[in-house]
Amino acid sequence: MLSEDKVSHLSHVILTAVKQHAGTTVKSSDERILKEIKRVLGVELAQEQEIDRNVRAKLASYSRGIVEGSAEWDVLYRKTFEEETRKHTKS
Repeated sequence: MLSEDKVSHLSHVILTAVKQHAGTTVKSSDERILKEIKRVLGVELAQEQEIDRNVRAKLASYSRGIVEGSAEWDVLYRKTFEEETRKHTKS
């Protein structure tokens, strides 16, 4: 999970990038835009944490123990995480 300071920094970086993009007009106050960016980041980070928990639970349920940190675990984690992410984006 990202700290509040990191989320704040990222939101400022995103706002700066949006303002510098050619053809973009910002019609709200910076504070309002930053608040919305932070909200969206929070939702996305929470969803990622939920997916991580689901993936870890699924890998832990395998009958043969797969050691976390092993090459096999890393491959299965990445594959399962991508599958779970696709499921969430379809909803």
